[in-house]
Amino acid sequence: MHRTISFLVLALLLTTAASGKDKYQRPGPIHETRSGDKWAEKTLRKLSTEEKIGQVFMIWCRASFLNVENPEYLQLREAMQKYHVGSFAMTVHVDGPYLLRSEPYEAAELLNRLQSESKLPLLFAADFERGVAIRLMGTTAFPHAMAFGGSGKPEDAEAFGRITAQEARAIGIHWNFFPDADVNSNPVNPIINTRSFGEDPKQVGDLVAAYIKGAHEGGMLTTAKHFPGHGDTATDSHLGVASVNVDRTHLDSVELPPFRQAIAAGVDSVMVAHVTVPALDSDPNHVATISPAIVSDLLEKQLGFKGIIVTDALDMAGLTHLFANDIGRAAVEAFKAGNDLLLIPADFPASFDAMLRAVQSGEISRERLDHSVLKILKAKASLGLQEARMADVRAIANLVGKPENLAFGQQAADAAVTLVRDNGKVLPLKSKGTAKAGLPYTTREETHNQTLAVILSDDVRTESGRAFGREFLARIPDARVMYLDPRFAAGMSDEVLKAVDVARTVVAAVYVVPNAGKMGNTVAMADAPGSLLQHLLDRAAAKSVVVAMGNPYLAADFPKVENYMCTFSNATVSEIGAVKALFGEIAIRGHLPVSIPNVAQRGAGLERPIAGANGGSEHGQE
Repeated sequence: MHRTISFLVLALLLTTAASGKDKYQRPGPIHETRSGDKWAEKTLRKLSTEEKIGQVFMIWCRASFLNVENPEYLQLREAMQKYHVGSFAMTVHVDGPYLLRSEPYEAAELLNRLQSESKLPLLFAADFERGVAIRLMGTTAFPHAMAFGGSGKPEDAEAFGRITAQEARAIGIHWNFFPDADVNSNPVNPIINTRSFGEDPKQVGDLVAAYIKGAHEGGMLTTAKHFPGHGDTATDSHLGVASVNVDRTHLDSVELPPFRQAIAAGVDSVMVAHVTVPALDSDPNHVATISPAIVSDLLEKQLGFKGIIVTDALDMAGLTHLFANDIGRAAVEAFKAGNDLLLIPADFPASFDAMLRAVQSGEISRERLDHSVLKILKAKASLGLQEARMADVRAIANLVGKPENLAFGQQAADAAVTLVRDNGKVLPLKSKGTAKAGLPYTTREETHNQTLAVILSDDVRTESGRAFGREFLARIPDARVMYLDPRFAAGMSDEVLKAVDVARTVVAAVYVVPNAGKMGNTVAMADAPGSLLQHLLDRAAAKSVVVAMGNPYLAADFPKVENYMCTFSNATVSEIGAVKALFGEIAIRGHLPVSIPNVAQRGAGLERPIAGANGGSEHGQE
């Protein structure tokens, strides 16, 4: 009896320990299992038509603390209980130009709470194009994709994917809408630009494949976007219809190769763009998202893609203008074209109802619906969510923001810095402290205003330029730093130019990056800041350095620039890397991943050692 009781107690303890162990997700390499597939097939058979339709929708979830009675939280619960939604895209709230980033713990708590209230395990996705730091504080920051093209190291892209996956999975995010497989061959593209790895299809494909490999090692689903290619467009598809006006030969040699490499690397999903491609579908009202010729024929049949096909956000104007009188039809037409998952419908209830009517009427067959739902359920099983769906909040402190990962993010930004022009008179800058004062009230040598940094951004209220200014002043405490944006650049023009005249060295840091949905979207400088920069160069090009904190094509509009440096990103790590490069604290080894019209070809880049190393020159403030 004693032995029997002891055995039962031991069995109970082991069962409890196993249950506790299985309570939390255990991220590992992405892989399908037979048991997971059986769960997906068994689950599919039990779902009602309404539940199946809910599984093919993904809607927003904004990470912040929400009381259980908060109307926003009640809407999320309704989406699960009434509409059976199977996936959420995590983002954060915005306030005008401000992105209100949350804390990892807030995000994890909310996602766990939603998981606990859902009948089926939820898939959580996010747009972590520059790592989790784009949405959540305290995580590893990375530069834009083009920075990895600037350094040209696939191993760095692989580490980028792995670290992002580890941090994303730690907070409960399973799926990243990245990497960007677009080939940015159009210098005036307002929405891709630095989000692309570059203009060379082979390099883009190599970096895409490397990212996928790293992300899979970290247990994260990946997405190649924006099929069949959004790089050769001049319109923001958030605002209107973008068109890819090239022939099939061009598509096969430029746009499609990175997607082929992504598929060969095992990418889990492909996102379809709201772009027209006349060479593939001549109907002017058929953007790719609702084109069977592009989704079913090209992507599935010709390229052989078997994974999840996801639409770009259905609330984008590139699509909604086609369905202004019946917005729910956008979801139906996208699904009929071959998409499996319908992302961010403009009107979720109307879209759900439209899908339900289409299935009930036979317009969409039940077999077609089951085909997509099974893909989504198998993706959930490949993550082990049928066994454990909760993120272990206690592990966040060990997995997120590791010092070695933060250091790697900075190293990636440093390695990308590319020097395109150097007249040999300015760089590297020299650090110098404020001149020492004598006794109180005695005169001292005036050293301030010798160095001027002009920071030109879209909005001085944002973070753009803050890290740059701090790092600059840390090296030259009495430098003058001026922040300007389009609202008052013209009004301050005289003051800035007077400062330029008295300075010995001028640095102009220009922040221009892709900005989705901005009215009149462009990656060119606004008129007033652009005019000011031109006047600055007219008067002081020989003693000035222009640093493109983002769009590398900037120099094409300013042919007089004599010293030109690119970082391909406005991320904080890129700001720090730029300042370190200006002062010769890091070697400059980057090369252009794109061609700048009338300035430099892809691959150009002036390499420089650390200042003073190996006989390195020390021009500038003597």
